[in-house]
Amino acid sequence: MREISAAAITDAVEALCIEANTKLPADVKAALDQAEAAEPWPLARETLGLLQQNLVVAADKELPICQDTGMACVFIELGQDAHINGDLTQAVNEGVRRGYEKAFLRKSITADPLQRVNTGDNTPAFLTVHLVPGSGCRITVAPKGAGSENMSRLAMLKPADGVEGVKKFVLDTVEQAGANPCPPIVLGIGIGGSFDHCAALAKKALLRPLDEPNADPYYAALEKELLDAINATGFGPQGFGGATTCLGVAIEQKPTHVACLPVAVNISCHVTRRASREV
Repeated sequence: MREISAAAITDAVEALCIEANTKLPADVKAALDQAEAAEPWPLARETLGLLQQNLVVAADKELPICQDTGMACVFIELGQDAHINGDLTQAVNEGVRRGYEKAFLRKSITADPLQRVNTGDNTPAFLTVHLVPGSGCRITVAPKGAGSENMSRLAMLKPADGVEGVKKFVLDTVEQAGANPCPPIVLGIGIGGSFDHCAALAKKALLRPLDEPNADPYYAALEKELLDAINATGFGPQGFGGATTCLGVAIEQKPTHVACLPVAVNISCHVTRRASREV
């Protein structure tokens, strides 16, 4: 049994909060580069260039890529042969607290959804733990801003709606969102499971690198079809028009009840932030 100290978890989360908020993942940066090079509409190409300049300044000066430094969504893949010495939830929250205070990141969490009192340190984190084989501990911090999160949707479709119903729901969600989530966007889509699991699948999909298609060729083809259809809407960067409305589509699927067809769409903006490390 491998022993992992809670202090090591805290240190990792602190560093990851800062890294994720100041440096865009390489795959998302590459997608932006490709989009800028291929964008035919001058205003859209100029807008993409401005987004690139923002990334450079943020990285050089260790400033946030976006002023909305988001909810601290923390995902931990914990080996079944590992033991945490201490309280895991407290360790993660302490890491978020330190990271957001150390880097002067905006604190956006309210202690109660209706009474709206800010917690002052961006805690609690939104923690998801998956048990996996082995003794490892991999932590991913994925800050999620409200502008894109608010545009996300879930539907309990009928099985008879089939794949066409899924595609229609995804495109309707993107069209309703318009420029609100600061396109170019990234879409995480969950299909299947139960009501709650479907939403979790959509969030999980945003963790997959944009250059990694779904392992199932059927869903990989559906990802490509949806990406092309979304970019054909012409919303473009920041809603100014153009060929680049979406940088990537990732689908995660799982079994569901014979009478169910849940679909969730978790929209992310071009600042699709995530950073990972092994502890």
